[in-house]
Amino acid sequence: MKLTNKIKSITIGSFDGIHLGHQVLINQAQAVVVIERNSGYLTPGYRRINYLKKPCFFYHFEKISQLSAKEFIDRVCIDFPKVETIVVGYDFEFGHKKEGNTALLKELFYGEVIVVDEVKVDNISVHSRAIIEYLKEGNLFLVNRLLGRPFSVDGEVILGQGLGKRELVPTINLSVYDYWLPKNGVYITRTKIDNKWLDSVSFVGIRQTTDNSFAVETHIIGKLLGEVKGNVSVAFLEPIRGNIKFNSIKELKNQINLDITYAKNYFKDSR
Repeated sequence: MKLTNKIKSITIGSFDGIHLGHQVLINQAQAVVVIERNSGYLTPGYRRINYLKKPCFFYHFEKISQLSAKEFIDRVCIDFPKVETIVVGYDFEFGHKKEGNTALLKELFYGEVIVVDEVKVDNISVHSRAIIEYLKEGNLFLVNRLLGRPFSVDGEVILGQGLGKRELVPTINLSVYDYWLPKNGVYITRTKIDNKWLDSVSFVGIRQTTDNSFAVETHIIGKLLGEVKGNVSVAFLEPIRGNIKFNSIKELKNQINLDITYAKNYFKDSR
């Protein structure tokens, strides 16, 4: 029997970020149904699964966007023939041009509909769009508070300019797609390599002092790793400073060493 034929309760939404508000919905259902859009994300595509302990299924928005509200619910009931309960947020909309809301869902669905009220943390409404704005501002305290975990990105290791290893500090350069990224600057981070989380300092932004190219790069504190290949994750913990253009490589190196010292003290105090 297919897994979908066994599921009796689902929650439906975009679930970008799997933040604290999403988790309230997820905790009340057997499975998660994600409506996936092709745009920037806090947690793109299948990476949502990294934060879920329940089955996760995807509807791609472009394939369902023309369905009426009724056609969408009919589709859900066909795909999940045993479903008895649907859990959604108070602002849930569905169907062509968002014609459906929670009231219409209760009319169209034959089973139970659970509508979860607005979730707030420190009197702040928990929404992906709010988290994205805080991320753009570099406010990692609120980003991580509303997510319930450190914001993180995944990327493939790419060849960098080589300047770090020669004249500054060795860094791992990453190609990061689909994610919203924090405000340009330097951050205290932890970097996951070969399933191990390592203390690090990471930079996001235009390398104004060197080649004026955009980069996401991370320096592992206190370890010489040699060549790193494949996929690497970076979790952002706290900002250190904004992106600055220095007058010389020497000035840049001095500041990088100060950044590393700041991060070392952070990790020392947090343990």
